[in-house]
Amino acid sequence: MTGAPGPDGSESDAPGPGASGTDAPISGGPASGAALDWCHARLRAGSAGAEDPDDRATVRSMPIVLHLPKTDPPDRTPLLESVAGAVAALCLDERVAPGGQWHEAYSAWLDARMRKIARRARGAQWRASLEVPGVTWEIGGASARAFVPGPVDEVDPRLARLQIGGTDLARDEPGTPPVGRPVVWIDGALEMSTGKAAAQVGHGVMLLIAEMGRDRLDQWLADGMPLAVREADPARWRELSDAVASRAPGVAAVVDAGYTEVAPGSLTVIAVDGH
Repeated sequence: MTGAPGPDGSESDAPGPGASGTDAPISGGPASGAALDWCHARLRAGSAGAEDPDDRATVRSMPIVLHLPKTDPPDRTPLLESVAGAVAALCLDERVAPGGQWHEAYSAWLDARMRKIARRARGAQWRASLEVPGVTWEIGGASARAFVPGPVDEVDPRLARLQIGGTDLARDEPGTPPVGRPVVWIDGALEMSTGKAAAQVGHGVMLLIAEMGRDRLDQWLADGMPLAVREADPARWRELSDAVASRAPGVAAVVDAGYTEVAPGSLTVIAVDGH
């Protein structure tokens, strides 16, 4: 299974007006036409940097919840791939486009610094999180949910009570990524926690989408948004870093602000479109 929205992937609060300006409700799902044009163009534009760290009212984040049951937890790699899928699906959902019920909150987040905060949930906590507007993605028995962004101090109580720490999982051995599949590579030397890596992978997939041409994006969506997440050894990371430095097409790097775990300016993940 390459990845698919969970059965609750189209959950939302009360539907807003249609993107066309009519009263047709937007039920959720991949954007198309003018709505997808906007989603793609907005990711290409990147962060507007409007956040003022000294003014908490301007700080916004996208909550991400990792489903980590106490017994039989998922492997690290499919969980991170689920995060990437959930973030991509939310960023390309018709509800974030103009006229959609998530548009204002999503646009305000993009106008800030596109922060992401990962938490963990199990059992009743996970089921409660599914009631909060967002998109779930499932890969290889692992599940993650990306939520509509908002002010960092106004997180839904069902999410705010979830633990940010304790998300770590042992490294696994997922093997070589399938040929032609986009890959979000993590710098293995940084030894980031699963939660930190999840936030970085989420940002990496946004940059990956921005690197795609419009026709390529259409094909990727039609294929079900297949992608892989892998850790790069030092030799691979040098190759990837050289590709970033040379501005190779289809390659994008996340430069971390250094708020947690890694030094400011660190390249944490490098996304490569294998097409």
